[in-house]
Amino acid sequence: MSESSSFQYSKPKRILLKLTGESFCPANQRGICMDSVNRLAEQIVKIAKTGVQIAVVMGGGNILRGAQFKATNGANSIKERTAHYMGMLATIMNGLALLDAIEALGQPARLASAVEADKVAEPYVSRRAIRHLEKGRVMILAGGTGSPFVTTDTAAAQRALELECDVILKATKVRGVYSADPEKDPDAQFYPELTFDEALGQKLGVMDFQAFAKCQGHNLPIMIFNFREDGNLERAVAGEVVGTIIHD
Repeated sequence: MSESSSFQYSKPKRILLKLTGESFCPANQRGICMDSVNRLAEQIVKIAKTGVQIAVVMGGGNILRGAQFKATNGANSIKERTAHYMGMLATIMNGLALLDAIEALGQPARLASAVEADKVAEPYVSRRAIRHLEKGRVMILAGGTGSPFVTTDTAAAQRALELECDVILKATKVRGVYSADPEKDPDAQFYPELTFDEALGQKLGVMDFQAFAKCQGHNLPIMIFNFREDGNLERAVAGEVVGTIIHD
């Protein structure tokens, strides 16, 4: 874990951009704010125009988190699996907002869902999604994996492997990975580079175990970066390490 990365990261041809639900609204707010969505769309379109193929997986935490019902029990509570499906539907809502924002900028895009929603999204089929990417369309992937008890981080890793992406770019609200929460611990150490074993061994929690395991098993690097800092996404796509790079 050196102060500057020694990992040989080159400009990717196809990326999986993982967006948190919180990126769809201002900090400490909930719901969908079109100002935030439009800023995301502008960044994505700018990258797409360089020829880089982009698939986007997003969370739904700005609307609902399945885990928020985890602590509730009893006959009147929502079952955890039901709450997870509710969270999947929230990602479709985010996907629709992002789709319209991207298309409004003249960039072709498609929304595909792992949960059947044929009135608003096409079903996710990996071969069809790859064909869209090859044609220069931004692929927005909603509905997680279509199954409960799976996070959208794991869905991002799964889709990145299926679509043969070169890297997962995970957009967060902090610079990258720290030894502790930098918003709570001013002495938290920033890690510019980690191996999967280091990230798992220290239980840093930046992504869940299943997501790390999928990426580690297929040597798929992950870059964690602050999407709110202007130019970071462009720099990452240009082949520069911004934030933290996690690799095998």
